[in-house]
Amino acid sequence: MIAAVLAARLGHERLWSVDDHSADTPDSGDPEEQKAYEAAIMKAWDNPVSHARRAQDEALRANLSKPDGVLNLYRAYNTADAQLMAFKGDFGAAFVEPSPQGFGRQYLGYWETRNLRMVGNIRDVLGQHPGMRMLAIVGASHKGYYEAYLNQMHDVRLVSSDAVLK
Repeated sequence: MIAAVLAARLGHERLWSVDDHSADTPDSGDPEEQKAYEAAIMKAWDNPVSHARRAQDEALRANLSKPDGVLNLYRAYNTADAQLMAFKGDFGAAFVEPSPQGFGRQYLGYWETRNLRMVGNIRDVLGQHPGMRMLAIVGASHKGYYEAYLNQMHDVRLVSSDAVLK
């Protein structure tokens, strides 16, 4: 919804969707295993960093109706600290989740694969249009992965979100 409005305002004629969820894996057919998976991930997410992140999010959302409220939310979500909190409270916590089945590592594998495919789709578009500029609008938890992966690409130069969200 944001991308279409922004593209129209900027006079762009084309949008590319990069998240096709092709990394999604089907849930276990075993209801007990699915229940154990969900419990393990929820337990991993129940940590001080996740709690602090939720509190920050609530404070930001409480101010959305104020002038610059949405922009302030975007600025906050795009900071290096926010990216580190997303990792520590979610993906990093899942990585060390201790279930014998490795549920947290399964979740992390899905998340990394999804991000790799999304960035692969971005790189595919950029490769078809050398020299083009692209604005990628993505959920905040994807940003750190996007930057890590795209920074490895030849012929891709990232611009700080601070420059875009001024």
